Amino acid sequence: MTINYRELCRRYELDGPQHTVAHLSEALDEGHLRPDDFSLRDMAEALVPDGREWVRLFDPRGGGTSLVEASEAVDVTAFRNITGQVISAKILEAYNHSAFVMSRLVSNIPTRLDGEVIPGVTRPDGEIDEVAPGMPYPHMGFGEDYIETPATTKRGFIVPVTKEAIFFDRTNLVLTRAAEVGEVLGLDKEKRLLDLAFGFANNYKWRGTSYDTYQATTPWVNLLSSNELVDWTNVDAAELAYVGSGSETTTTVANPLGDYTVRESRLAYRRALAAGVSAGDAKKIWLIGDFRRAFAYMENWPITVAQAPVGSEAEFTSDIVLRFKASERGAAAVLNPRHVVKCLG
Repeated sequence: MTINYRELCRRYELDGPQHTVAHLSEALDEGHLRPDDFSLRDMAEALVPDGREWVRLFDPRGGGTSLVEASEAVDVTAFRNITGQVISAKILEAYNHSAFVMSRLVSNIPTRLDGEVIPGVTRPDGEIDEVAPGMPYPHMGFGEDYIETPATTKRGFIVPVTKEAIFFDRTNLVLTRAAEVGEVLGLDKEKRLLDLAFGFANNYKWRGTSYDTYQATTPWVNLLSSNELVDWTNVDAAELAYVGSGSETTTTVANPLGDYTVRESRLAYRRALAAGVSAGDAKKIWLIGDFRRAFAYMENWPITVAQAPVGSEAEFTSDIVLRFKASERGAAAVLNPRHVVKCLG
């Protein structure tokens, strides 16, 4: 799609930076525009006052005003804001890649704490007693049931925009770097969630005691050996792990599996190999359960893109005109392993 930069500049002047950036963000989110549709040089020439002269100053043969002096003298706010939105969109696009299966199966839980204690609800066993007229309701207590989530960690990278990237219009190079930042951060989060979900890493701490996520006997049973996924009977065996081996199953329909959503992750196989599982055994591991109740990503802040101020030391030492920092902070956590079953071949 061809961008009308003069119209973009006009809208920025008429509607203001906040409205223009919000409108642009919406267009990028909905796919009406793509980051690759933009040109760094064209944006600079259109959005910076006397933009063509400003870009020409990037050529050292011109002499005279230095890059730092030019940046301080010229208002590059519009160029920074629009460029920041384009680069942010590219980072987020790569961060939320469709191949990151587990990242979409768990919830991101906002937290302001670097690891926290989450109280659990003490649920009544068996039938619920009737509340007689005029009698008080029983309390759903928290008791001593609680979990402790792990400490969060921060990860991030800086995407630089050099004077050469603008002067030679190397927009594709800058967007490629932005995509790599988003992909690396998204991949790292996906790996941590996969390692936890498949039991290659364990951080479940319940009532002050650390446990492996998957247990074959006690205090819960959610690990089944010799249960390779072949037909419905293997799914049935995994389902019975929730309610106990004494339960029975009666087949009443042609498809006893019912309505299941199946997800496949090639990365999970590679994480299994990295954890020391043999290739043959890695292909036979499968999980079933309610992943949003079993796992979560405790998030201090989601992936966020910030801009460095104009006129920094990097402009003089490295010819970096703009810098954008992408970061996120969080930790993969086990909330309740009883909601998922791991099966081995």
